[in-house]
Formats: sequence, structure tokens, C-alpha cells
Amino acid sequence: MRFNRMLLSVTLVIVALVIQVSVLARLHLPGAVPDLLLLTVLGLALVYGHVGGALVGFGAGLLADLAPPADHAAGRYALVLCVIGYLAGLAKPDNGQLKSATGPMAVVVAASIGSTLLYAGVGALVGDTAARHVGLGGLLFTAALYDLLLAPFVVPGIMALARRAENDPLADAGGSGKSTDVAAGWISSGTGLRIGSQRGGLRVKAAKARMARAGRIKGVKRL
Repeated sequence: MRFNRMLLSVTLVIVALVIQVSVLARLHLPGAVPDLLLLTVLGLALVYGHVGGALVGFGAGLLADLAPPADHAAGRYALVLCVIGYLAGLAKPDNGQLKSATGPMAVVVAASIGSTLLYAGVGALVGDTAARHVGLGGLLFTAALYDLLLAPFVVPGIMALARRAENDPLADAGGSGKSTDVAAGWISSGTGLRIGSQRGGLRVKAAKARMARAGRIKGVKRL
């Protein structure tokens, strides 16, 4: 992934994790906890695609596994978010623009249910049966409900930030390795005009005008 993708993804994941641990986990809502980290991965995956979604999901999940007060095996949530990010990235629209909110909302519900089931399944493989004692049905319902209510306030903003970073002319100019200045790169990327050729053409036109003016002056003197 490019540097601007990595920087934005790391920043958003850290902010989401801090809010998740310090605010949402302390609300003591019945059932599951609203998963802001999952919504962040979904928003980035819908812009970056399945490969970017898998990488962001793995990094976000691994960070959640290592951050306190995590009480499960390291790598468990990394596997879950890696799979969810990959699958969500497959739903990325071809033109990058969403025609309606139905698709993303369906992705959020499917990801909430899928991540809960996958997390419980991986826990069962390593001997963690906490989800069985809490009630898997209640966890599935509350996880989908909380994430669906929180998604309209999170996913569109994440996608907008990711698209803006993707279309940043400063980042494109810096990555190309050309020695053009920032102002020229900004104007040329926004208008499609070649600033260098325009400057050269103006110089040629100015030189021709001076020559023509000098010729007219010489003609007047000869008369």
C-alpha cells in the first residue's frame, strides 16, 4: 500500500481503538459492544478493495489483540478482521461511488454477524467457551443492531477520508519523483494542462513579438 494509505489507515485504526476501549467498552450495554474498529476496517475496505481490506483488517485486529485489556489469545481478532476486511473489499464498487446506502448497510450487518460467529468459532478451537455462556444468539442480535446504528456516523466519513487521500495531488506528485514544483503539480493535476509547455509557448510568443516590434521600428527609421 502507498504511504498515504498506510498513514491514514494507522491513524484511523488507532483512534478507533482508543475510542473503542475507553468509551464504548465502558457503556455496559446489554449484549455485545459496538465495534468501531470493525466499522473502520469496513469503510477502508470498501475503498481500498479486498487486498487493502485484508491488510488493514489484519493490522487492526493484531493491534486490538495486543492492546489492554485484551484477555484472549494474540492473533485471534487479527484473523477475524483479516477475513472480514478481505470479504468486504470484494463489495467495493467498480467506479468507487456508491449508488445507495443499502449495499454498505448490508455489508455492515453481514460483517457484524460474521465476525461474531468467526470469533466464537476460533475461540471454540482454542478452548474459549465464553460466547457459549453469554448466549450466542443475543450477541449476534446486539452486535448487528449496535453496529448498524453506529455505521451511518462512521462508514461514510471513513470512506470520504480514504477517497480524499487517494485523490491527493500532492501525494501523487511526490510519488512520481519529478522535480516539478508543488503549485505546478496542483494546477496541472486539477486542469489537465501542461504548465511547462505553456511557459515555453509564452516565451516563444514573447520573443516573436519583440522581433516583430524591432522590425517595425527599423522600417520606420529607414523611411
